[in-house]
Amino acid sequence: MRSYGQFCALAKALDAIGDRWSLLIVRELMLLGPARYTDLLHGLPGIATNLLAARLRHLEEVGVITRELAPPPVATTLFRLTPRGEALVPVLRELGHWGAPFLAEASDDDVFHSYWMALPLELYYRDTAPDEPAVTIELRTGDEPMVLQTVDGKVEARRGRAEKPDAIIGGPPRLLIGVLSGRLPLKKALSRGLEFEGSAQALARISGEPAEAVPA
Repeated sequence: MRSYGQFCALAKALDAIGDRWSLLIVRELMLLGPARYTDLLHGLPGIATNLLAARLRHLEEVGVITRELAPPPVATTLFRLTPRGEALVPVLRELGHWGAPFLAEASDDDVFHSYWMALPLELYYRDTAPDEPAVTIELRTGDEPMVLQTVDGKVEARRGRAEKPDAIIGGPPRLLIGVLSGRLPLKKALSRGLEFEGSAQALARISGEPAEAVPA
């Protein structure tokens, strides 16, 4: 990779992770955990296989990722973040926060994977009643469901379905992300096709919206 050739910490950081796709590879490993090469290809639509291989080699050389063998009986190589790579997680969170307003200008042709929402979900939502029993909300959009759960005053997001969700909210990703980013009021999103069932109080507790703003 070509260096900026500058005695500057920011320039050196960009030498390491500033190439196209590099931070998105870090995003995938941050959200998925240890992942196979094919998992990364799936999560990075548009990247050529030879370019992904080159980026992985470079990120390994600069100490951001490492590779390991999956335990038996799965005979495959997994890529994961090193402690140095995990130190980039707060950087990606801040970049996600900074970039969220651009979602309003996104193209309808943009690729979307549901698990990408984990970053904005954990950024924008807080448990407004942390002393109350935990609540679980299932989100249905994109290619797979997501689960929001309150944990110690925070909101955590994971892939999959909830066993007994307190509420279910679903619809097109643009509407859901509009609500998550705070750019689209929930009531307006519901009028545009967002669906909701379950406890209004559960959603209001996580989103911070008054319960009366959500249909019972």
